[in-house]
Formats: sequence, C-alpha cells, structure tokens
Amino acid sequence: MLVGKKAFLGSPLAQAAAPCRVQPFRAARGAAVRAAAAEPAERLRLHNLSPQEGSRRDEKRKGRGYGGHQGGTCGFGTRGQKARSGSGTRPGFEGGQMPLYRRLPKLRGIAGGMSAGLPKYVVVNLDDLDKAFEAGSEVTLDAIQAKGLLNISGRDTKLGLKVLGSGSLSKALTIKADAFSASASEKIGAAGGSAEAAAGKVKWTRRAHEKRVKELVAAGLDPKKEAAKKKAAAVAAKKK
Repeated sequence: MLVGKKAFLGSPLAQAAAPCRVQPFRAARGAAVRAAAAEPAERLRLHNLSPQEGSRRDEKRKGRGYGGHQGGTCGFGTRGQKARSGSGTRPGFEGGQMPLYRRLPKLRGIAGGMSAGLPKYVVVNLDDLDKAFEAGSEVTLDAIQAKGLLNISGRDTKLGLKVLGSGSLSKALTIKADAFSASASEKIGAAGGSAEAAAGKVKWTRRAHEKRVKELVAAGLDPKKEAAKKKAAAVAAKKK
C-alpha cells in the first residue's frame, strides 16, 4: 500500500490536482492583502474624492399607508409627537424639561461674549515708539496710526491709547495717551521725555446728545447738516 501511495503522489494526476488544494483562510487573506498592496493606488484628486464606503447611506423613504409596504405606522413609530404630521420638535427641545444648552453654565469674559473680557485700550510698546519716532517728537494716537504701528478698525476705533513698557526708550519723546503702565512712565521719564494724559473721547449719551441738538436749534443751525459736516471733516483728516 505504501508503494502504491507513493506512486500516486508522484503521478501526473496528483501533480495536476496539487494547485487546487484549499488554502487556509489566513494564508488566502494575506495573499489578497499583498496583491492589493502591489497595485498602485490612485492618487487623490478633486474628481475622485468620495466618502468611505459604508459611511453614508440614503435616507429611508417613509411609506404612506398600507400601500407603502411599511404598515400603518409607515416607519414613524407608534403614536407620539414625532409620529404626527407637522414640523415635529425644534432642535434642542427635550420635551419640556430644562434643555442642555440652558443647564450648562455661562462662560465669563470673551468666551461668553461679556464686556468684562474685551480690551479697553489699543496698546503700543516703547520699543516700537523708539524705532518709529525721532527725538523730541510728539507721539499721539493719530501719529502712531500714520506711522503704521497700529491698524485700528471696528470696535477698536472707539478705544483710547495705552503705552506699555516693553523694550527700552533711548530718546526724549512727548507721548500723549489715555493710560500708561508703571514701567512705561518710569522709562519715559528716565529718557527725558514726558507722559501726558490725552483728552479722553467723550462718551455718547442720549441726554448730552439732546442737549447739543437743542443748542444747535437755538443757534439757528440744522443738527443733521452739522453732523454731516463734522463727519466729512473727520474723513478728510484721515485721508491726509
């Protein structure tokens, strides 16, 4: 029998049947992975971008009545607000209980949109002033903007100037600002300059506005025309 078995294994019939043997699952899977890795992957382009296979699917089409092959509830569930016709519930609605967006605490400062965290001044450092201005110059907010040290827009146009003491000052300057840090005041005085408080911007109030309007009317002037003239003069001054 052994001789016959050896003879069969060496026969042409056995050699022809050898490639048809069933490989183990792990071996077959490894061969498939190697074959996939050998193929050159297509380079990503805008025209061949697509979601991962299986990550998205079409929304289930809800039937209407027994003819839709989904029964009487038609995929909407049994009773309830979301099973009725109409808009259902709004986003964030939790059935009447306190919703999550109201249970969470409010944040303070800039994150919560409160004024406590918003800047109160536009700031400039002494080392920038030392590079941009000559000795004996008068430094104001308009002069700083003209030099290009500050690009003020939006809400910041209503803020005053504050000088900080970063860097050193090697020349005497006359600086007019709304506020100075303690170190900035010391360095300005040590360099032979002066730190002067600028005239703060007048805060708009309804009472003061009505008072000015009455004064203009009493003087025989049109308040709207005077306001337009003042605005045009400010625009012309900025262009210069």
